[in-house]
Amino acid sequence: MISYGRQWIDKADIKAVTQVLESDWLTQGPKINKFEQKLARYCGAKYAVAVSSGTAALHLAYLVAGLRAGDEVICSPNTFVATTNMLLVVGAKPVFCDIRLDTYNLDEQKVEKLISKKTKAIVPVHFSGQPCEMNTILRIAKKHHLLVIEDAAHALGARYQGEKIGSLSSDMCIFSFHPVKSITTGEGGAVLTNNSRHYKKLLSLRSHGIHKNKLGKNVMADLGFNYRLTDFQSALGISQLRKLGRFLKDRHSVVQWYEQELNSLNQVILPRELPRNYSSWHLYVVRVKNPKLRDRLYKFLRRRGIGVNFHYPAVYSHPYYRRHGFAAFALPNTEIYQKSCLTLPCYPTLARSQIRYISRTIKSFFRSYERTA
Repeated sequence: MISYGRQWIDKADIKAVTQVLESDWLTQGPKINKFEQKLARYCGAKYAVAVSSGTAALHLAYLVAGLRAGDEVICSPNTFVATTNMLLVVGAKPVFCDIRLDTYNLDEQKVEKLISKKTKAIVPVHFSGQPCEMNTILRIAKKHHLLVIEDAAHALGARYQGEKIGSLSSDMCIFSFHPVKSITTGEGGAVLTNNSRHYKKLLSLRSHGIHKNKLGKNVMADLGFNYRLTDFQSALGISQLRKLGRFLKDRHSVVQWYEQELNSLNQVILPRELPRNYSSWHLYVVRVKNPKLRDRLYKFLRRRGIGVNFHYPAVYSHPYYRRHGFAAFALPNTEIYQKSCLTLPCYPTLARSQIRYISRTIKSFFRSYERTA
C-alpha cells in the first residue's frame, strides 16, 4: 500500500535519539531548550515552546490568549477537529467562516461580517501547507482589536509573500510534529510567539503551572498541565529540522510530477500555489469535478494499493458538532469541497514511478467510467 503520508527517519535521526537515551536526561533536560531555540531561529520568531502535541499547543495558546466561556472565535471548518475542540475545552464558541475554493483556506473576505461583540480572536488554518491571506486577516484583526492565533500544524517551512510562517505578525502560531508533518518528533508540537508575557505563561502552563521563585523553590501559580516534550523527542526534532529544506524540496518535486501527469485530466481540479507564496505541501488534495464519482474513485484506488484519504469532513458535519449547536449548519463552498475532495499520497520518499502509477490508475478509472456511462 502506498500510504497518503509517511515519516522519513534516517541513521542520523536514530543516532541522535540513541545518544539521549544513553545520557542522564530523558526529559526536562537540555535538548528541549536547544530544539526550541533552533525552531524559533528557523522561523524568525523570538520564542518557541515545545509541547507534547499540536493539540496541546492549541490548548495552551487559547489559554494564554485568555479565551473563555462566552467568547467567540472565527475559524475555518476545513481543519482537523483539534483546532475547534480546544476552543470548546476553554469554553469558547467556534464561528465557522466559509472557505476559498482555490486554497481551501478560510475566506478572508468573509471574516469581517462574522465579527460580533463577543468575538475575541481569529484562528486561520494554513490548510495543507498553503498560507492564508494573512495581510487581510491581520488588518481586520487590528481594526477590531482581535487576537490572531495561526494554526500552522500543516505549514512548517511554508512562506507567505516571502516571510516564513511562524515569523509572527500574529500573536501566536502553533505547529505539529506528528509523523506525517513537515518534520516529526513522534508526537509533539510547539507554540511560537514574540510576546515575552505569552512566552512565560506558556512555559508555566506546559508544566503544571509551576515556576521557580527567587529562592529557587517550585511554586504553582496557575492550573497547568503536563504537556512537556521529552529530550529524546527533542533530539529527533533537532535532527529532522536540519533536513527540513530537503524534505520541502522533495515534496515540491512530488507536486510537480503530479502536475505533469494529471494536468491534462479534465475530471479533476489540482491544487495550486498562489503567487508569492510557498506551500509546505503537507497534503496534496485534488477535487473530483463530478462529486458523485469521488467515493467510487476512492474505493478504486484503495483496491489497487493507493492510500488515498479525505481531508477533511467539515468540522460542523461531525456527529458531536451536529448534536451541539450545528445540527442544520452548512456553508456553500465548504459543502462543495467536502463532497469532492480526495487526498493523494504526498511525502518526500515517494518515487516518480509511484506517482506515475497513481496517476495512471486515476486516468484508468475515468476511462473505465466513460466507457460504461
